[in-house]
Amino acid sequence: MATTTAPIGIREPGGRLRDELAAVAVVWRRELLRFARNRTRMIASLVQPLLFLLILGTGISSMLPSSGAVNYRTFMFPGVIVLAILFTSLGSAMSIVWDREFGFLREMLVAPVRRGAIVFGKCVGGATIATVQGLVIVALAGVVGVPYSAGMILELIGIMLLGSLSFTALGAFLASRMQQTESFMAVMNLVTMPMFFLSGALFATRNLPGWLAFLTKIDPVTYVVDPMRRVVFAHVHTTPAARRTLAAPLTWGHWVVPIGAELAIVAIIGAVALGLAVLEFERTD
Repeated sequence: MATTTAPIGIREPGGRLRDELAAVAVVWRRELLRFARNRTRMIASLVQPLLFLLILGTGISSMLPSSGAVNYRTFMFPGVIVLAILFTSLGSAMSIVWDREFGFLREMLVAPVRRGAIVFGKCVGGATIATVQGLVIVALAGVVGVPYSAGMILELIGIMLLGSLSFTALGAFLASRMQQTESFMAVMNLVTMPMFFLSGALFATRNLPGWLAFLTKIDPVTYVVDPMRRVVFAHVHTTPAARRTLAAPLTWGHWVVPIGAELAIVAIIGAVALGLAVLEFERTD
């Protein structure tokens, strides 16, 4: 008597929420393991912020008179934190290009989960790594004249997480359109350096020329640097005049942009970049 075998069911991408979260967790863990095993990358990603903070900051401080007992290294401290998370976040997206170039990305994309879960997992992994790197810089607060405060550190961690997630999503979008790591590295340098220097990380945004003030206000990184600087200077002991000069809040015309609005802008930019990255991956064969 002939027997029949029941057909094996094939799962379509996009199943249960538990499966999507598991995929995010797996990709997140893989990103952390890759970073932890690459000590050269760990050290190299910290060298540039430390050079800015300890060498460039000290050199410029020796030429500038202190304002209200605020050293230039104290002023640039929030910007250096952003430097650390910006380059680490965007650099972590290079794994997408590497995986595509060596064929591993295709194996991930055929998994029975939404491709958005894979992209989100990479973004969360990159944001976690960037935040840890940023915390290393935060640990140097006392060295540059910023008093340690649990409240300040918690606020900085929240801003770093949001900024890192948005920057990593932007990197994922850029990486989704790249086929070679060399191309991605060139584009990353082309994007990150102007974004960093226009953000006010190294100079006060008050009394800038009109053209530079405009570029500063359309730079997404500005909306991470400014909240961090306002949080840091809320705990730095200085004169009101120095605070108005060095930590003047960002304004649109005569309207002072609240920190909540700045963080909302960062979140929207990150959500748009993540959505565009997911769309690009959905088109990937």
